[in-house]
Amino acid sequence: MNMLPDFSPFLSNWNGTGPRIGVVMSHGFTGSPHSVRPWAEHLAAAGYAVRLPLLPGHGTTWQDMATRSWREWHRAVDDAYLELASECDYVFSAGLSMGGTLALRIAATRPVAGTVVVNPGLVLDDPRAVIVAALKYVVRTTPAIANDILKPDQNEGAYTRTPVAAAHQLKKMYKDTAALLPRISSPVRVYKSTVDNVISNASLEFLRSRVQAPLDVSYLHNSRHVATLDNDAPEIFSGTVDFIQKTVAALAGDGHSPEKDKAHEQA
Repeated sequence: MNMLPDFSPFLSNWNGTGPRIGVVMSHGFTGSPHSVRPWAEHLAAAGYAVRLPLLPGHGTTWQDMATRSWREWHRAVDDAYLELASECDYVFSAGLSMGGTLALRIAATRPVAGTVVVNPGLVLDDPRAVIVAALKYVVRTTPAIANDILKPDQNEGAYTRTPVAAAHQLKKMYKDTAALLPRISSPVRVYKSTVDNVISNASLEFLRSRVQAPLDVSYLHNSRHVATLDNDAPEIFSGTVDFIQKTVAALAGDGHSPEKDKAHEQA
């Protein structure tokens, strides 16, 4: 029997050898650290310093989330990045779904060494998105699309209702982040489920069209949207470590440590 979802943040300190490596991570919209905790734990076991915050308005109630701004979500991840950057030689960003959006935003605004995202969102396909700014005054919530997981007996711990005001914030964050994507200069690894009932392929195609840095896509054939709790999770976890090791080896070979180059950081 599965334990109840754990909404608490996750933190680990660096305990490896060689360059000090950190990973700042983010969960998705209406979710919590529970959805990516096994991923974070795997990276911590590899020796990396990991920061996985609980985003404001998440892990509480949908009513709380309805009062929050997307900038609060970004600030929580950005603060975690700054904490890691103060003590690590290299920092990577990573995230699931909207957490992937936030990870890409960090990559566009901070000198990360690389980014790993799972089913990231950048495009809202719901036809109601065009009127969401007005809709939030008429309809407070809609049914959530949660637990899109192929593996049996999994529970990501997301809200059962989606506050429309928060969906409006998500739309604004997508738009603002989309404009920043060309700024990403470090490599990006994407894991995309071939069947995803939450985020369509439009987000991936948009990402491909805007990111000029090296971008590698790995398709997941045995998982749905919350792939970090699904059958392909081991591939994501081991692939992330491999991506980090290869990226750091290439950077170290060039004598480059992006986290120490504070002059290039952007607020």
